[in-house]
Amino acid sequence: MILKHLSVVNYKNIAQEDIDFADGINCLCGDNGMGKTNIIDIIYYLSMCKSYFNTADSQNICHDKDFFIIQGQYFQENKKEDVYCGFKKGKSKQFKCNKKEYEKLIDHIGLIPVVMISPADSMLITEGSEERRKYMNGVISQYDKTYLQETVSYGRLLKQRNIYLKNVSFSGKVDADMMDVMDSQLVDLGESIYKKRVDFINKLLPVFDSYYKQISGGVEQVGLVYSSQLENGDFADQLKQCRGKDIRMTHSTVGIHRDDLHLEISGYPLKRSGSQGQQKTFLIALKLAQMEFLTQASGKKPILLLDDIFDKLDKYRVTRFLQMLAENKYGQIFLTDTNRERVEELIQDLNFGDAKIFNICNGKVD
Repeated sequence: MILKHLSVVNYKNIAQEDIDFADGINCLCGDNGMGKTNIIDIIYYLSMCKSYFNTADSQNICHDKDFFIIQGQYFQENKKEDVYCGFKKGKSKQFKCNKKEYEKLIDHIGLIPVVMISPADSMLITEGSEERRKYMNGVISQYDKTYLQETVSYGRLLKQRNIYLKNVSFSGKVDADMMDVMDSQLVDLGESIYKKRVDFINKLLPVFDSYYKQISGGVEQVGLVYSSQLENGDFADQLKQCRGKDIRMTHSTVGIHRDDLHLEISGYPLKRSGSQGQQKTFLIALKLAQMEFLTQASGKKPILLLDDIFDKLDKYRVTRFLQMLAENKYGQIFLTDTNRERVEELIQDLNFGDAKIFNICNGKVD
């Protein structure tokens, strides 16, 4: 999938821009705070119906404005896809493809696969298990719409169950039949999600390991270890056994909403044992593995977004990473950097082919 043209109105510090992109690599250069990251965030938004950085859509609107509009013109072989998103304060966002509005935003996910590599990815290492579940959900949802619907339904049902548990704790009255119905639905959804996560990690791990060795020179051993309470026995039995505890705690203590993905280096937690360079290499390898996985699963090459990849990587790892990008024909790439000369040398030395360099200053693109 190739993004040919992008139109922006009132997105963060970008008041109004129309940009034509190269099919190969597009380099966005400028000082920090000028709007480079905002542009690749827009590209991510048009794929995933949300910002990579801000959960609240109102935070993505230009100051003193009350709406934003972003539009992308994409091509997959000879097929054109025009994607539109508009958001106004106080109203629901509107997403359209080829002028037809989606009834549900989840119907758009997967049309334009995308992979983002950003300093914000460090949250996968530093933050709690919710971040790593979001990562798994974000990847699997781009090639399995059923999984996406299952996670939405599971979250909705879990919320209902937790509300009921609070009511029971307050009133002291339990409707066992109602609990059985909710738990049965939770089990069906949870077991399906669990199996798909296991399958995803099992297939991703060898690809990830290969990429890490290529970038690092094969010095360290890395691992992805998926853990779930569903490994401890039948999900339905666990829910029944924990029902009393759940009522006392007023929330559900068992389920795939407590799953985690442990990131390891040399058999130890990456968070404690990995240097900054090792951690960044780990995340880049993980995202490149994700990109290859999505290509195989969807039949489409994802758009690759690279935000500030030169930070905290030594020269050897940067060179290996960029050589891999140039050699493996990943598809369309967007890269941000503060150093235009470095970008020009990169394009010349590694023969990226079709390329464009843009200067970004105060939200203006030249």
